[in-house]
Amino acid sequence: MTVKAVAAPGLAPGRALQELDLKRGEFDLAIQLGYIRTTPGPSGGPPRIEQREIDRLRGKEGFPGALRERVRTVGTVEGARLISISPARFARLARTGHFTPVRFYLNRYRAVVWLYLAEELRRFALAHPGLLSGRTPPALRAMLDAGEDRRARNWRGRSLGLLLRRTADPWERAAAIASVLDPVTVAEVATDPYERSQLRELRPELVPGRAESPAAREVVERLLLADHPDEILWHRVSPAEALREARELRPAPRPVPRTESRKVPGAVPRGARPLPVRRNPYGRALMARLRFRKAGPIA
Repeated sequence: MTVKAVAAPGLAPGRALQELDLKRGEFDLAIQLGYIRTTPGPSGGPPRIEQREIDRLRGKEGFPGALRERVRTVGTVEGARLISISPARFARLARTGHFTPVRFYLNRYRAVVWLYLAEELRRFALAHPGLLSGRTPPALRAMLDAGEDRRARNWRGRSLGLLLRRTADPWERAAAIASVLDPVTVAEVATDPYERSQLRELRPELVPGRAESPAAREVVERLLLADHPDEILWHRVSPAEALREARELRPAPRPVPRTESRKVPGAVPRGARPLPVRRNPYGRALMARLRFRKAGPIA
């Protein structure tokens, strides 16, 4: 009897990041950005990384420093220093959408701290030197005066784009788009309750982990939902199209109807409680008196 060779399941994330000499945050971001290719984990578990993918990355020039630099993130102060501008100018360019955040975290005051890829900031500085010095262009000044802040919107768009790039399943794509819409808007798009249940089941996590305090969770929840009219309109149209494709592929799961058992005359239906039998307290005395009358007195 011949035994077929079983393909290696690949490395678990903990082992893979050690092989690649990365920190956990660097490793997760590299997977999110598609720099590290993964395969689905067994039984829906964490993704695995094949050994040949580890060998491919380790064989690249400048490993591991080059890979670390690709996923290096900086905040406002460090980012401004990186491209030689003031933090105030950096913040203005970020609010007007010239820099797209890749991550965020909440500091101890529950303020949002946006993080940017250092590699992208350097490319921007080379491509747009005119925005790094001199007076702010009138169009940008008008946006700032109107209170424009596109950081959260751009982060949502980027995160959603990365999720959509990693799946071709219409239901998963629809669930990803619906994850940035409030429940009322989702119900208007997906009127079928079973479809809404399927979207909730497949809903991805845009932010890994969970905020510790209720106040922090409230801040994060606000960042997850689309809040600009144009953004809401775009995300409202997109899941409708994805839902149409999903329905054509396969309908949303529905509960299997329970088959009714054959009815037997006099049988008590399943789950029904039989009525209690009430005994007549005078029944025995009455029957004894009737038997006495029928037999007659004893001689």
